[in-house]
Amino acid sequence: MAGLTKDTPVPTEIKFHKQSRILDITFSDGKAFQYTCEFLRVHSPSAEVSGHSPDQAVLQTGKKMVNILKIEPVGHYAIQLYFSDGHNTGLYSWDLLYKYGLNQDKMWQKYLQRLEEVNASRESNASVHQTCQHD
Repeated sequence: MAGLTKDTPVPTEIKFHKQSRILDITFSDGKAFQYTCEFLRVHSPSAEVSGHSPDQAVLQTGKKMVNILKIEPVGHYAIQLYFSDGHNTGLYSWDLLYKYGLNQDKMWQKYLQRLEEVNASRESNASVHQTCQHD
């Protein structure tokens, strides 16, 4: 199957909590992960976010309050997420979601660090202030 390695655990349960904006996924090996909508949105596997290589990735800002409007299955190997900001490209395969679950804390810290490096914000209405540097 496309998007899966033969050893990839598959979801046994997927629950979305619209109020808290949390997607819960339990996998066949018993591991369970909680993903915020913001995390899934800023780590979208789409080409417009991830690029075609790591150096082409586009930092996503202002996504703190994004929500998932719709979740559609794609075959037996992935889901497609429709976000409240209009983004709906990129397929979240089971192996990708599993990998995200295992590495979520590290990925989130790296994302926050990247935001800080460019003085950007998770808030959608925050104004971005550029710092002036003097020689």
